[in-house]
Amino acid sequence: MDAWVLLILTALGIAAPIVYPRWTLRRALARPLAAAEQAMLERSMPFYRQLAPDLQRQLQRMVVQFLHQKKFVGCAGLEVSEEMRITIAAQACLLLLNKPSKVYSALHTILVYPGAFVANRDEVGAGGVITPARRQMLGESWSDGRIVLSWDDVARGTLDWQGGNNVVLHEFAHQLDSESGSNNGAPYLGSPDSYRSWSEVLSRDYANLRHAAWLGRQDSVLDHYGATSPAEFFAVATETFFTRPWQLAERHAALYGELQKYYRVDPRDWLAAPPPPAPEPAFLSMPMPVRSFAWADW
Repeated sequence: MDAWVLLILTALGIAAPIVYPRWTLRRALARPLAAAEQAMLERSMPFYRQLAPDLQRQLQRMVVQFLHQKKFVGCAGLEVSEEMRITIAAQACLLLLNKPSKVYSALHTILVYPGAFVANRDEVGAGGVITPARRQMLGESWSDGRIVLSWDDVARGTLDWQGGNNVVLHEFAHQLDSESGSNNGAPYLGSPDSYRSWSEVLSRDYANLRHAAWLGRQDSVLDHYGATSPAEFFAVATETFFTRPWQLAERHAALYGELQKYYRVDPRDWLAAPPPPAPEPAFLSMPMPVRSFAWADW
């Protein structure tokens, strides 16, 4: 009898770490967002009401799962509010719509600072010389299951959604990138044909952005920070796809097509087309001197 009891207890001990999280998740998903939480979700995305009803339901479900599974930690004295949690969760889950997903299964902790934070980094200079440096950061994505965000910049990106910069979209794009096994600008795409097309288009546009950045041209819809590496190019392209889709589709049609295939949504469905730009005065259209560009400052 004792042997049977021991066997049962052992089986329960083995099964509990698997069964209990699934049970608690089902319980969490069975509870819809409260009215106040729903209002916070809508404030986190100015275009929320323009989403199709099915996308709204998907987003709400994933936000509930995200909040249930991820830990938020306030840093430098910041107290993380429920509105902060829902804002970050909603914008992160926007990248997962229409895709089978475990909602960032490798991620467990989001560290939130009040504003830009300082990080110690080693910079490699000419001849391979390594120099310790302190850099101000708006966000970081780590391969050990952590993301770090500046709340001031999260809020700024929320208020000016179509401004082109969104730190949540940027850092969570890095999380998607890492799902393929490395941060190299090519997330898991599923088929060899998809990788060939992705590589051809993104390599070309990345090279073009590097050239534009080297010349100091500011005429691209893509932020020059994307020229620092293929991984940063993918993250910047993701930001632009979800915040300035009309401009990206007009100036980088093939890149927009690849991102549309990967993300399985078209943000033009819920973001209005921007008004045409006013014509520039003649003196502003004259060629400007090429400014110097310091790659090491990125």
